[in-house]
Amino acid sequence: MGFCCGATMVGAVGTLRQGSTLVHNAPLLYCPVCHQVQVHYSAQEEFDLMMEYAQSDGTQHVNLKEYIDEHMIAEWKESCTSFQQGQSESILREQIDMALDLMGVAKQIEDHEWEKALKGRLQVLGERFNQLQKQANC
Repeated sequence: MGFCCGATMVGAVGTLRQGSTLVHNAPLLYCPVCHQVQVHYSAQEEFDLMMEYAQSDGTQHVNLKEYIDEHMIAEWKESCTSFQQGQSESILREQIDMALDLMGVAKQIEDHEWEKALKGRLQVLGERFNQLQKQANC
């Protein structure tokens, strides 16, 4: 599990640009609030090695699909609180629920700074959720 701006990062398999190289089917962690994206820590060494080879060869596209098996994906899913596989709405609902739970804790311990940060996170997540709902209705 990873954290960035205080939100829980979500696991996914997607595309990431490293310099002039696009890496497809890369194991990623991303933040639904600030949109930070990073390679999943369990695959970081292999990813870095693959990038060295790709960049030294001048390769513009790398597809990791043939290197990913079901066992690896299961391992990535276990280390994430959420793993996105096309269900953006449910991921956002989970993130909102977690933030609301944390808001209750922040109020109990009277941590006003944390409460303020959580309100900001909830506002961003709510806006993203509303945008997703509008897209679904179009």
